[in-house]
This record gives sequence, C-alpha cells and structure tokens, in this order.
Amino acid sequence: MRKNLIIAIDGYSSCGKSTLAKALAKKLGFIYIDSGAMYRAVTLFFLRNKVDMNNQNSINDALQQIELNFHARDYESHILLNGEEVSDEIRQMPVSENVSEVSANKQVRHDMVKQQQRMGKSKNIVMDGRDIGTAVFEDAQVKFFMTADPKIRAERRYKELLSKGDTSITLEEVFENLAHRDYADTTRTESPLTRAEDAIVLDNTELTQAQQLAFALEKAQPFLK
Repeated sequence: MRKNLIIAIDGYSSCGKSTLAKALAKKLGFIYIDSGAMYRAVTLFFLRNKVDMNNQNSINDALQQIELNFHARDYESHILLNGEEVSDEIRQMPVSENVSEVSANKQVRHDMVKQQQRMGKSKNIVMDGRDIGTAVFEDAQVKFFMTADPKIRAERRYKELLSKGDTSITLEEVFENLAHRDYADTTRTESPLTRAEDAIVLDNTELTQAQQLAFALEKAQPFLK
C-alpha cells in the first residue's frame, strides 16, 4: 500500500463523520485524527479562561498557552489539553454552543490547520472535520462529504448525549443547536463548510454504519493499490 494516503471526511455536525473515520482507520490500519476535537479543546480552554472573542489580542495570547496532543486506544481518539484528558468534557453542550464561533476565528483556524498538516506528513491518515478537503488537505486523494436529514442528525446527537449521562438537554434544544451550527459553519468567512468539487457525497440518512463503511471502502479501493 502507498504511503502518505490521505482520506478527508467533511460534512455537517452529527452526521457520523468521526464514526466512519474511526472505522475506516481501523479497517485500513491508518491513523485517525479528530480535527473537530482540536477546535472543541480550544473552545473549552477559552470558556474556562473567559477569553474575550471580540479581542483578537486575548485570542492570540490564549492560543500561545494551548498545547494539544492525541493518544489512541482501540482507534478511539483521546485528546489532551495541556496534559489533561478532556475527551468527554469537550462533547458537552457548553462547548457545542460556542465551538462554531471559536472555530470561525481566522487565527484559531490558522493555528489548527498548521498542526493538522504537520500530523498528515508522511503518514496514511483519515481526518474528519469541516474543511479538511477544501483547506487543510486540498490534495487529499480521497474525499467524502457527509450529510443527513437534520431531524435524524438531532436524534443521533440527543441519544449520544443521553448515553453519556447528560439529561439536562431536550431534543428540541439539540435540533436548534445543530441548526445554529450549520448556519455558522456554512456562512463563516474563514474556511466555510462546503463540499469540495472532487468530494464524494455520502448521505447516510437511511444507512447503517456497516453500509457507510462498505460504501467508503469501495470508493477508496482504487487509491489503496
């Protein structure tokens, strides 16, 4: 198999991008990089330290204090924020409600893209996010753009939160949060969420996880030789 093969998976929130990315990485023996977790970890740091999003100097100063690292167990990606395991905390609603604003900041994206590109050098990787195929790795050999019915996405996200013990949120609030994030992600000035011209659309509204994986493997097969 060739080296430095990059599979980029972009798409809307709660479309199962990370689930597919992890499954692909496990099946192919690739490294999985969760770019969304990086932006969520930055958001968590900003919230904890009350960083003023209207003050670019404060944002720049905060970014200088952030060190992100990944460690993997069973193809699950665990992120460390300045040495602290925050994989669960970054999935809670306070972070979800603020991550779009933080990730829309030009300097934040610049810093994260540099880290992501460094991770992708000389390795076979699967990376998911919002702008992997359009900004981070425009030359990725395989690109997917995932989408699904908004109601289905909200239900999936709601069940995920419940499974982690978060019973303080309603399905309606999750739906509204996703709608807000969709709008913010697609209309932001810096690297908006959009489908790359050469990306393969994967609408998984009615697909099982096994069917999604089979579809992705079939499309990626010609590049694996």
